[in-house]
Amino acid sequence: MSVETLKRYYDAFNAGDTAAMIDELSDEFSHDVNEGETRLGKEAFGTFCDHMSECYKEVLTDMTLFVSDDGSRGAAEFIVNGTYLKTDPGLPEAHGQSYKLPAGAFFSLSDGKITRVTTYYNLNEWTKQVSQ
Repeated sequence: MSVETLKRYYDAFNAGDTAAMIDELSDEFSHDVNEGETRLGKEAFGTFCDHMSECYKEVLTDMTLFVSDDGSRGAAEFIVNGTYLKTDPGLPEAHGQSYKLPAGAFFSLSDGKITRVTTYYNLNEWTKQVSQ
């Protein structure tokens, strides 16, 4: 597994191309989101991405990608540059607020595909930015 898999995944994210993101996933995929439930499978991931696209417009910059020597693990660090488009239930009301915060993700990889993504960011900082 090379860093190219992660690069394709994030290039697809920045392009808003959920189908291309899903192409990088294993059939045995799990998605651990910040402050949320684990989602299993590509279909659940697609549903999550559809919801996120309704509520947020995000572009990731300052991307640094890492893959372990054996290719089984990866990590990414980046800056999330976003706009809060539509109120996400349980979160502050949306009215087009901009936000910018550091985030990261950890990956498990197998046979050229992503088997797990675990994403982290500071929800308190995001809430502070969109509540001002």
